Amino acid sequence: MTWHTARTFRRAEELCVTGTESAGRRIDTSRPHPARVYDWFLGGKDNYPVDEELGRAITAQGDAPRQARANRRFMERATRVVVREAGIRQFLDIGSGIPTEPNLHQIAQSAVPDARIVYVDNDPIVLAHAAALLHGTPEGATHYLQADAREPQRILQGASAVLDFEQPVALSLVALLHFISDEDGAQELVDTLVGALAPGSCLVLSALTADFDPERVHAGIAAYTASGVTLVARSHDEVSRLFKGLEVLEPGIVSLSRWRPDAREEGDPVSLYGAVGIKR
Repeated sequence: MTWHTARTFRRAEELCVTGTESAGRRIDTSRPHPARVYDWFLGGKDNYPVDEELGRAITAQGDAPRQARANRRFMERATRVVVREAGIRQFLDIGSGIPTEPNLHQIAQSAVPDARIVYVDNDPIVLAHAAALLHGTPEGATHYLQADAREPQRILQGASAVLDFEQPVALSLVALLHFISDEDGAQELVDTLVGALAPGSCLVLSALTADFDPERVHAGIAAYTASGVTLVARSHDEVSRLFKGLEVLEPGIVSLSRWRPDAREEGDPVSLYGAVGIKR
C-alpha cells in the first residue's frame, strides 16, 4: 500500500462495521425490501411476511427462485475468475444483501487469503447480520459499510479506509442496477465508481432483462411496482452501455446461465444478463 499507514488499516479492521444506529429500530417491516425478497427466493429466513407476500406474487409469474440461484452462482464464478485471470485482491461489493454462504469474501479469501473486501448495503437488516460477513481470514480484511448505492462518493470515501484505490479493485454490482432507474442515475453511478478505479480493475455486473421472457418479466415488474419497489429491465444494448470503455471478458454479455456455466447451470436462459469488464 502506498498511501495508508499500518495504523489506519488496524483501525479500519477494528471498526469493521460503519453504521452505529440500532438496526432493529430502523427496519421497516411494512414494506418489502429487495434484499429481503431475494433472501426469501434463496430459501433464507431473514425476511418478513411482507417480503414473502411479494416473493410469492413474483414467483407465480415465473421461476424467480431459479433466477436468484443463477445470480448467486454467477457471483461465485465471476469472483473466482477475477482472482484467477485478473489477479484481483480487493473487492467492493455494493448491494451485498443478507449474508448467504458462500459469501464473496469466503470465495476470494479461499483463493487469496489476504484479499480485502468491503460490503455495502442500505437495508438495516443487512447491518443487523453484518457480523456474519466479517469472519474472514487473519491475513485479509472484511468491512461492512451502511450506505445507499446512490451515494457513490460516500461509498468510495468509506471504502478507502480498507481498500487502496491506487491498486486494482473488483467492483461488484450484482443484481443491483435493476433497482435503480436511468432517471435515478444508474449510468452516472457506474461511471463515477468505475472512474475511481485503477487500471486493471474489474466491473462484475448482473442486471434484469426482458429480452428472453418479456411477458413474465413485465408481470414481475408490475408486482414490484405495486409494492412500491422500483424494478427496471434493460435490453442487451442498455446493459452494454454500462460497460462502456471496458474490455468485456468472454463470453461477453450473456444470460447468467450461459456465463462460463458449471454443471449446475441447466435449462433455458435466465432473465438476467451478466458480464465482467476490465478497465485498461
